[in-house]
Amino acid sequence: MKKTRAFLKWAGGKYSLVEEITKRLPNADTLVEPFMGAGSVFLNSNFKHYVLNDINADLINLYEELKTSPDEFILDARKLFVALNNDADAYYAYRKQFNESQDIYERAILFLYMNRHGYNGLCRYNLKGIFNVPFGKYKKPYFPEAELYFFAEKSQKATFTCQSYTDVFAKLPKNSVVYCDPPYVPLSKTASFTSYAKGGFNFDDQAQLANLAERSAFDKGTPVLISNHDTIITRKIYEKATLDTIQVKRTISPKGGSRNKVDEIMALYKGEE
Repeated sequence: MKKTRAFLKWAGGKYSLVEEITKRLPNADTLVEPFMGAGSVFLNSNFKHYVLNDINADLINLYEELKTSPDEFILDARKLFVALNNDADAYYAYRKQFNESQDIYERAILFLYMNRHGYNGLCRYNLKGIFNVPFGKYKKPYFPEAELYFFAEKSQKATFTCQSYTDVFAKLPKNSVVYCDPPYVPLSKTASFTSYAKGGFNFDDQAQLANLAERSAFDKGTPVLISNHDTIITRKIYEKATLDTIQVKRTISPKGGSRNKVDEIMALYKGEE
């Protein structure tokens, strides 16, 4: 099966892992993703329906706009992908416009532009909620037209929500399976990567997520698969799940040479058959 790429660049994106993830997901009518990110699992799986959530309002807002009016959205977004705009001054002017804008459609278009023109495809905000990723200096940013159309078409099967993971677990549909891709436990004390959206995701959240997964699978019969770094901490937190380890190439570092292999853990919570 040909794999489909997400139209956004995304730190921690699951494109390289989709086969490993989808083969571990039990059959169900609906796939629920509390931490959707760029949507690689959604794009490369086959469920009748999807409930796709992310705490990042700009991300969900972009998906909603694309789902509702794909032709108009893609036409307008393409206009920003010209040589004139692949320039630091232009980028910072658009970034300022984005941060000052209350218009949902305008923010969605600019979010896509910044994702492709900003540094390393990062998505980062300061404590006041101001998007602050610097200019990326790419030769010619790619306009992901085919990927946008594919996403828009497939999203007709999806319901998008922007709420906390606890709220998602409180309303799981019947005959569903949950895939969780939370912000990963840091591999070192200095590697904390929590500025992805306002609020962060701390150790208590990691434990709380595991508790919700246990209750969902063992009390309600809805299976849950969680991916994370394979560490002493995650093995302890996920001790009630079936654990698998897989090796992954890390690509967050811009220096190709420092992309070493890291073990990831797949924790499957499955109730009684």
